[in-house]
Amino acid sequence: MAEIVAETARLRLREWEEGDEPRFYAVMNNPAVMRWLGGLQTPEQWHEVVQRLLGYQRDYGFTFWIVEDRASGEILGWCGLKRINYPGAPNAGEMEIGWRFREAAWGRGIAKEAAIACLDLAFGRFAEPSVIAVTFLQNEPSWRLMERLGMTYAPELDFLDPRYAELGKTRQWRITAGEWRAARAKALA
Repeated sequence: MAEIVAETARLRLREWEEGDEPRFYAVMNNPAVMRWLGGLQTPEQWHEVVQRLLGYQRDYGFTFWIVEDRASGEILGWCGLKRINYPGAPNAGEMEIGWRFREAAWGRGIAKEAAIACLDLAFGRFAEPSVIAVTFLQNEPSWRLMERLGMTYAPELDFLDPRYAELGKTRQWRITAGEWRAARAKALA
């Protein structure tokens, strides 16, 4: 049984368990979800991603965790924490929050609910001084969520990831532990 990392009113965030890899791939590997994430993946590419995620959990105690609907147990996506490790990023090692959700979860406040739980963990259990989120300017729904969470665009952290050069610079948003208390209250309102 996978360890539950956090629960919210509607969601359960948990560690990955056997059987999650093909289930997640089946509902997430589609053009809409993967639009800003490098496009569709082969099962072999997806397996490499899952191995990295499991490595983050093993090495750091956190990863991009499975997000499930508490009522149905349905996998909705992932949300969690990892260390910045992108080619060209000027702030390697800083804590990053990230999310990926299936289309059926979009527009329902699920990403925000999961992200609030993850930021609580980042600034509570893991005592991080700040957290970063990354995306491309074109991925407006993602950076709008970052702003609703109280994160601020940090243009000095822009970088060109050679894997996604056709999308332009990767952009980063940041929030500090000191900013999170007020931002959290606003995000919950």
